[in-house]
Amino acid sequence: MILAAGRGERMRPLTDHTPKPLLAVGGKPLIVWHIERLRAAGFSELVINHAHLGHRLEEALGDGAALGVRIAWSPEACALETAGGIRHALPLLGDAPFVVVNGDVYCDADFDALRAAADGLRADGTLAHLLLVDNPGHHPEGDFHLATDGLIHADGQPRLTFSGLGAYHPALFAGLPDDTPAKLAPLLRAAMRAGTVTGRHHRGRWIDVGTPQRLAELDGELRRGD
Repeated sequence: MILAAGRGERMRPLTDHTPKPLLAVGGKPLIVWHIERLRAAGFSELVINHAHLGHRLEEALGDGAALGVRIAWSPEACALETAGGIRHALPLLGDAPFVVVNGDVYCDADFDALRAAADGLRADGTLAHLLLVDNPGHHPEGDFHLATDGLIHADGQPRLTFSGLGAYHPALFAGLPDDTPAKLAPLLRAAMRAGTVTGRHHRGRWIDVGTPQRLAELDGELRRGD
């Protein structure tokens, strides 16, 4: 699943007429970078949610055939936040664990490894597996602590930042009502207390494209081949 329902307030005025995941870097929309990497890792069926200017996303990507995938759309009358959006899309995602990617980040993550982590959720009772990254300058305090045994904790040092990429078991969202906004962090912290969240430190490239400046910098880097 690719999350694409956010309003992108910090990106205005760019997002007044264009959904944030359709903003281009290196000659293609942010969301297309994800789709191409997911396809290369063997993901052929994608679910994409949308709210703000969602019709623009559907017009641009259609059913996904031009990109070699099949896209099922999960429209939201109003943005349901991360967990609410995933809960709303569960009928499209099915009963097996799945991978979720924030549509407004750029990342060279190993999607094969993330797929394997999702498959592992079936067997060991873990509810989530998160990719964590080094804390960026705009978020120096980080989010979670990754222990040496691979478990993620809400507290502890050192801390890393959640990348917005993870694998989840549907059971994590089973208690949420549909069509109700809900944030992901409280669900994850509850699961961490139960010892059911694992993770990995992604040391490659990751950028939260949250401001016009970071968008322009990334665009320049990709066009130069940096």
